Amino acid sequence: MLTLNNVEVVYNDVIAAVRGISFEVPDTAIVALLGSNGAGKSTTLKAISGILKSQDGEIEDGSIEFNGVRLNEKSPEQVVKMGICQVPEGRRVFDDLTVDENIRVGAFTRKDKNINRDYDFVMDLFPLLKERKNQLAGYLSGGEQQMLAIGRGMMSKPKLMMLDEPSLGLAPLVVKEIFNVIMRINQEEGTGILLVEQNANVALLHATYGYIMENGKIVMDDKSEKLIENEDVKTFYLGLTGDAQKKSYKDVKHYKRRKRWLS
Repeated sequence: MLTLNNVEVVYNDVIAAVRGISFEVPDTAIVALLGSNGAGKSTTLKAISGILKSQDGEIEDGSIEFNGVRLNEKSPEQVVKMGICQVPEGRRVFDDLTVDENIRVGAFTRKDKNINRDYDFVMDLFPLLKERKNQLAGYLSGGEQQMLAIGRGMMSKPKLMMLDEPSLGLAPLVVKEIFNVIMRINQEEGTGILLVEQNANVALLHATYGYIMENGKIVMDDKSEKLIENEDVKTFYLGLTGDAQKKSYKDVKHYKRRKRWLS
């Protein structure tokens, strides 16, 4: 479904934020993209969704394709119409609009007759939003705003939903509820999920495959169950110690860059 091949992203013609990454998200799969702050994860999502130019960034090399169609020069609206939506970090709900209005905004690119059906599905996913549909979004809790952001994204009828740090700043019980909904969206709607997370534990428990980014590069990838058992992943992402924070994957003898990233 989604394929990135040797993608490089530069800001202001100078700053290399993403350095030749390649990965794929198959149809209906849940794929995790992991890494610490500044690794290039959010920039990768922006490159896919077409919003780089608005932030003085550009794809300098490589290609991004969705179902065989090149996305490099597509506008954000075109990308959404093709079936990709991004749920941004920090939720970015419209504070001065009601819950109902926020959700309906998500369908702005659609002209089909199934909008009401999808609206009802969102309300079924999030009963709390149904109770608060006439409330201003700015008065919702962080968890409720995250639910609203996901619900708004679902209204675009995506084939692929990209979630940027959905667990950020949320209590464990709320995180569990959010990920239960993500799994339901994947299973019931057949929506592929590209999950960007710092919380590697929760991401790998729900994803089928994972990629780890560091300094703008993919440094490791494997099936989720293998990454969870990998000693280096345990050290760096599933329980950091003070000593581990001083290390880099470049110093780990087990790490070998896969040849396909260099092709």
